Amino acid sequence: MRGPDGLEAERPAAILIAGPTASGKSALGLRIARAFGGTVINTDSMQVYADLRVLSARPSAEEEALAPHRLYGSIDGAVNFSVGHFQRHVAALLSELPSESLPVFVGGTGLYFRSLDEGISDLPEVPEPVRQQIRADADGQPTEALHALLAQRDPESAGRLRPSDRMRVMRALEIVAATGRSIVSFQEARLPGPLAGKPLLKLFLAAERETLRQRIDARFLAMMEAGALDEVAALRDRRLDPMLPVMRAHGVPGLIAHLDGAMTREEAIQRGQGDTRRYAKRQFTWFRHQMGDDWLWTTPEAAWSLAERRLSAPAGR
Repeated sequence: MRGPDGLEAERPAAILIAGPTASGKSALGLRIARAFGGTVINTDSMQVYADLRVLSARPSAEEEALAPHRLYGSIDGAVNFSVGHFQRHVAALLSELPSESLPVFVGGTGLYFRSLDEGISDLPEVPEPVRQQIRADADGQPTEALHALLAQRDPESAGRLRPSDRMRVMRALEIVAATGRSIVSFQEARLPGPLAGKPLLKLFLAAERETLRQRIDARFLAMMEAGALDEVAALRDRRLDPMLPVMRAHGVPGLIAHLDGAMTREEAIQRGQGDTRRYAKRQFTWFRHQMGDDWLWTTPEAAWSLAERRLSAPAGR
């Protein structure tokens, strides 16, 4: 049932706050959690990693003390934390939350949000020895060569992937090596999401583009002042697989190149800022074309009043 403003009249069972990086999502999520007895649940693929508090712009320890925060910094960087892992963690977390605690999902990872209600493809776990062998064989090979190999082993998935999309090509090679089946055959089966069928308020914070650009650049500089380079140096010293998500976080490749003497500090900063701005643009595009019309696009300034109005509605209406 919808009210006169187009919003669902029923009080939501959870709030979903998405948007591009640096759009004010964390501040809004914390405000809602404090006002309505909520638990802030991370929905960002980089903020899950313990190695990247500064560079992923995780909430500070002081902010986390103001309301319960879950799934922040809880995963080691050596883990390839997938959307499937996220969905299973959330399902377990929701079963543990007190019934009176409002789940407030905050982040910028579209697939994580989609998995909450639409579900995800039922992809199998790839045994670590298989994963390591595929990556060892791929080391030093151009992505186009790997795509050609995939076309031999799994032509159906190769036909759906760009020859330059190394991560997805690698994933498809791992699946066919582990199972003998195309990744496409698994993608056609879906697991239901933990919020499927529940009333939800979905907000996308559509910050003005130039303002967002300025925030991104300023925040990266603030990260550098807050110890981002030391954080990346510690990550580099772990000598993790460069294909792991944590090693490809915005800012990490450039700062590692700077530590290795291949790039100046200023060049590394510019690369990190540029990568983050391009990512924000992709976030806008992805949500516009991939998510349903039940997402409310709003300015960060107007989002609080929308949430307050919905959360003040009686439950079950």
